[in-house]
Amino acid sequence: MGDVRKAREKWEVKLAEAKGAEPARKARFETSSGIEVRALYAPDDLEGRDYISGDGFPGEYPFTRGIQPGMYRTRLWTMRQYAGFGTAEESNARYRYLLAQGQTGLSVAFDLPTQLGYDSDDNRSRGEVGKVGVAIDSLHDMETLFEGIPLDRVSTSMTINATAPIRLALYVAVGRRRGVDPAALSGTVQNDILEEYAARGNFIYPAGPSMRLATDLIVWCSSHLPRWNPISISGYHIREAGSTAVQEVAFTLANGIAYVDSVRARGLGLEAFVPRLSFFFGAHSNLFEEVAKYRAARRLWAKIVKGRFGARDRNLGKLRFHTQTAGVTLTAQQPENNVVRVTLQALAAVLGGTQSLHTNASDEALGLPTEEAALTALRTQQIIAHESGAADTVDPLAGSYYVESLTDRIEQLALEYIDRIDALGGAVRAIEQGFVQKEIHDAAYRFQKKVESGEETIVGVNRFRSDEAGAPRILRVGADLEAKQIERLRALRRARDESAVSRALERIEAAAHGDENLVPPILEAVEALGTVGEISGRLRAVFGEFHETFAV
Repeated sequence: MGDVRKAREKWEVKLAEAKGAEPARKARFETSSGIEVRALYAPDDLEGRDYISGDGFPGEYPFTRGIQPGMYRTRLWTMRQYAGFGTAEESNARYRYLLAQGQTGLSVAFDLPTQLGYDSDDNRSRGEVGKVGVAIDSLHDMETLFEGIPLDRVSTSMTINATAPIRLALYVAVGRRRGVDPAALSGTVQNDILEEYAARGNFIYPAGPSMRLATDLIVWCSSHLPRWNPISISGYHIREAGSTAVQEVAFTLANGIAYVDSVRARGLGLEAFVPRLSFFFGAHSNLFEEVAKYRAARRLWAKIVKGRFGARDRNLGKLRFHTQTAGVTLTAQQPENNVVRVTLQALAAVLGGTQSLHTNASDEALGLPTEEAALTALRTQQIIAHESGAADTVDPLAGSYYVESLTDRIEQLALEYIDRIDALGGAVRAIEQGFVQKEIHDAAYRFQKKVESGEETIVGVNRFRSDEAGAPRILRVGADLEAKQIERLRALRRARDESAVSRALERIEAAAHGDENLVPPILEAVEALGTVGEISGRLRAVFGEFHETFAV
């Protein structure tokens, strides 16, 4: 190593001379997290680093190089395109189209009323029905949404948090009506309410009751849905709100710690639920930082599960995650450039070892993705999988002095954040005190100032601008959709057994007043054709609503 250091010192003299002749493009080169990027990385940057304890082999602790020995040589990641808009019929048609084009898993986007626990005929839903996702009010809507889709053969992900127990209950009820054993269902429900308080804002109840609902769902699934991931602990929306890559890792894993603590307090052992925990990260365009981020997150979570929670089985520390390319990076200006951005981001996720992936459509900065743009997004994954060679060997960037150094640095900085959160009393208290929100807001502000000053280049936005060609075609939800959805809902209410619905809703309210697991009475209510808004309303009556306050 001494010879390397001496040779490097000679090279640095030449570098200094070259700087005088031709100034660097930037005053400082750094990643999105502010980590300085040096001009060169060499073996001495990894001096003293033990390969076995620091990286290990794929499928072995600490899983830096991947959670499976063969990774994509034996099985490609799940290509799970996030989709949903308008009515259940329209979304069902898009799902079936994408499956026919080679998509290997479903991912459901729900509209805002559904996410916030309001029925489509609620005054607060006006103008939002079916706009940013599919409108689902009842079991009948859910049955239509999955018409013709074999639930025992296709895994489904549902991005829903505040109403996650209702959503999963609807899915289980659809399966039951078709004779599908709940034990055969596979997929994920996001169920991560902490990221809503920290970044996204789609919450209903105060933190305590919300954590109870999330925990109830995890506990119930551990006994009834052995193939289901009852939570997807999400850094994606934290990153979309403006966090750095380091913050994304730190805040996501800190939330994971909070959920594990909450479930263990119910008396469940780690083996009963930790293997079904999943995570959800974003993929941005700084290729090497993103790859290092995924590797660092895997290693850090493995150490947390082993060291903090005392897991004897090291395999419990496998961090399984879904990735979505970064919606926040998409631009309305020169939207065709978004195809390149998405490709880079998807490649980062694959090189980093993701288990499933959604690639954004190029037109999503303008509106809901058109069918053509959604197909191109899927084809991007397929080209990476089958033409790029990126999936042919495990962890192909391992051994890069730069990537390994970044991996170590991201892990170190993320752990420092987790220590700060611990000092505040854990993730829930840190969010309640506004610490996490402020850190995200500050990071977003710093980035925006760099864009405005030109220090950070966004192609087509603050540099390399050009006259726009004609506006691309935009998918628009029909103006009559809301009225049709409301009439469908009212027809359901006229035809159902109101006494059965009333009894089921009363049972939910009674359970909410006590400490009974809320999933069974919610399942009873959706099978009786109780609606999302009615069930959420009973829980609101007991738990109240959370109203965000801001420190001045």
